[in-house]
Amino acid sequence: MKRLNLTVSRIMADYFTVLLLAAALTFFPVPVMYSQQNDQDAIIEITRSDDFEISGKGSAAAWNTTGWVDIPRRTEGTVDYSTRVKILYSETGIYFLFHCEDRIITATMQADNLDLWKEDVVEVFLMPDETYPLYFEYQLSPLNFELALLIPNLEGNFLGWLPWKYEGDRKARRKTSILTNGLGETEGWIAEFFIPWKLMEPLITAPPESGDKWKANMYRLDHDKGTTRFSWQKTERNFHEPHNFGTFIFN
Repeated sequence: MKRLNLTVSRIMADYFTVLLLAAALTFFPVPVMYSQQNDQDAIIEITRSDDFEISGKGSAAAWNTTGWVDIPRRTEGTVDYSTRVKILYSETGIYFLFHCEDRIITATMQADNLDLWKEDVVEVFLMPDETYPLYFEYQLSPLNFELALLIPNLEGNFLGWLPWKYEGDRKARRKTSILTNGLGETEGWIAEFFIPWKLMEPLITAPPESGDKWKANMYRLDHDKGTTRFSWQKTERNFHEPHNFGTFIFN
């Protein structure tokens, strides 16, 4: 009988202990740690537009039909510039407008197809079909020099291929401008460019239609003091991580 009484006493003690813990947690909740993870389901809905001329200043009326998308800083650094982008597409290609706050323009390369990423640059990666480990990469510097590549990425092993017959209606159009204030001090730069669908053949066989989805990411590199990286979707080791791309949906 004593043993039974002890057992009941323990059960009752445990029961009251649980009640006390529940009450304590109600009034003094334990802090919960949340880890920030990359939003791989992030989506940008891209508005369709008629074709227009680019100016390097984003002055075309078509840009008023769509909003800005922020490109966050992803690394620690001494600069915390704002970066934003607009996107439109047409029957013939896709348009990008980058606005980059900047106080020091780091750009000395004076030719296309150089290692532009070693200086200030904006970049776009477009992956129309996840079935194939291929995507298109485009870079543009503040001095209006470009690098256009097709990237085969085989489980993290990647290398770019330059376009062939890069002329006429296959050639990208681009213009940039440096922004200054009334005192002549640098405040930033703008990159405006157009990538024709024909340049992306045979990665695509036809222009995207309403409802089509592409994986994509957008980046900026700034070199004021060291290297600061900006990206729409956060990557882990480098920009060449298709599994971390977001999604473009063509309206």
